[in-house]
Amino acid sequence: MMRTKTSAKDLLMRYTPVAVALSLLAATSSSVLLSQPPEQLDPRASMLLSEGRAAAAAGNIDGAIDAYESALTVEPGSVTVLLSLADATRRQGMQGKALHYYRVALTSDPRNVTALAGEGMALAEKGATEKANRNLARLQTLCGKDCAEAQSLAGAIAKGPTPRMVTADAVTPKTAVSEN
Repeated sequence: MMRTKTSAKDLLMRYTPVAVALSLLAATSSSVLLSQPPEQLDPRASMLLSEGRAAAAAGNIDGAIDAYESALTVEPGSVTVLLSLADATRRQGMQGKALHYYRVALTSDPRNVTALAGEGMALAEKGATEKANRNLARLQTLCGKDCAEAQSLAGAIAKGPTPRMVTADAVTPKTAVSEN
């Protein structure tokens, strides 16, 4: 019996269906294994979270932060609570503390687009636009250029850092003459 040499075309036709089937199986199983169930909050933490949201909507940021911190003690490490707390501290002007909360949330869920956008906004408000641009690029790869988080982060980067200190030029001293 004589054997003929198999051509590259024959090998391609023989093994392509098997390779495609295996890659589809791997993609399906990996996406199922990596997806997480939605986070179930303790009822007390959920109540505190809703109190914090109501306080934030009313403009009471300090009350919102207190409620969120209480919810965090009830449900430590909850990404939902951490993101709410980070947003409230960022709105209060404490970007460094907000960055801490966003980064803790990102260690739990590295692909969380809300945490990436919030961290980028806090960085942009601090003036770290290069790091904020890195977050924007990562966010655009995760959800695209048209997602709301990427657009809001791009707007925050374009807006630039928020002024934090009063300069000496902005304050005019009042001259007062006093006798000794």
